[in-house]
Amino acid sequence: MSERLFYLLAYDIADPKRLAKVAKIMESVGERVQESVFEAYLNDEELAKLLKRVERVLVLEEDSLRIYLICAACRAKIRCIGVGKVTSPPKAVIL
Repeated sequence: MSERLFYLLAYDIADPKRLAKVAKIMESVGERVQESVFEAYLNDEELAKLLKRVERVLVLEEDSLRIYLICAACRAKIRCIGVGKVTSPPKAVIL
């Protein structure tokens, strides 16, 4: 199994039904940090599975999903002002 990396996932979905579906998918893999923004630790296989699930829901002419890989050095420099904190790495992985 490949290493888990830290991702920032942000989406903009035009239709409320698709929005709810994508939100549910994201909640299954990551931590919601803002309304349509999630942080998640994913390995290559988990990311591929997530993308496959989301692509079945998105209408590419109307919706978008942005995926940002945040390296460890950059993650250490993330600043949160106000409510919230950066998602911590998972302590244990259940296979």
